[in-house]
Amino acid sequence: QVQLVESGGGLVQAGGSLRLSCAASGRTFNSYAMGWFRQAPGKEREFLATIRWDFTYYADSVKGRFTISRDNAGNTVYLQMKSLKPDDTARYYCAADRVAGRNAEEYAYWGQGTQVTVSS
Repeated sequence: QVQLVESGGGLVQAGGSLRLSCAASGRTFNSYAMGWFRQAPGKEREFLATIRWDFTYYADSVKGRFTISRDNAGNTVYLQMKSLKPDDTARYYCAADRVAGRNAEEYAYWGQGTQVTVSS
C-alpha cells in the first residue's frame, strides 16, 4: 500500500513559479513510477509528467516549463513549475504504481490533490 500527500499549491500570478511536493509512504518507493496529473473543472484529468528511476517523460503542453524530480531518501517527488499561465489553473495530483506511464488508468495509488490557481 502506498499513500501519497501533495502540498505546495496556491495562488500565483501569471509568469510565476511553484514547486509541488508529493510525500509517499512505503519502503518500495524507489522502484515505483511516479506521475503528476491535473484536472480543471469540467475537463478530463490530464497527464503532465512521469518519472521512474532516472527516466522522465513529459506532456507536450508542459515540456520545458515543468520539471519532475524525486528524492528517494525523502520519499518525495516534486513538480517544479515555471512560466505559469492562467490555463495551468487546476487541481494537481500525484500518482504511483510499480510500472506506469502517461495514462491515469495505469496508476493504482493517488493523492488527494493540491489546488493551483494562476491569476492573469
